[in-house]
Amino acid sequence: MRRRILIADDTTFMREMLKSSLDREKYEIVGEATTGQQAVDQFKEKKPDLLILDINMPVMNGIDALTEVMAYDPNANVIMCSDQKQEPMIVLALKKGAKDFVIKPFMASDVIHAISKIFKDQN
Repeated sequence: MRRRILIADDTTFMREMLKSSLDREKYEIVGEATTGQQAVDQFKEKKPDLLILDINMPVMNGIDALTEVMAYDPNANVIMCSDQKQEPMIVLALKKGAKDFVIKPFMASDVIHAISKIFKDQN
């Protein structure tokens, strides 16, 4: 069974890079969101195995979206991404339930490694 992933990032380039990399690794992309609100709505609708969530997004930022996702599903697998190298944001995201955090710019292998680690821990 292929693991199902939702990608939430407001930049087309990042979504395309992630889709391409995840597809090569045989993950199924169940949706793409460009705002935090879309990420929450699609998470509830599609119930992915994992959400890759950018912090800086319009309408609702990633931290607020993470909060809503975790309230809906406390066991959700969420990896946060951001170009901010701010330790407080990383700590806040982890406290709110994110399983991992990847700093932009990142290599696709960084995200693949984070995903693999989360799924390995659940087996």
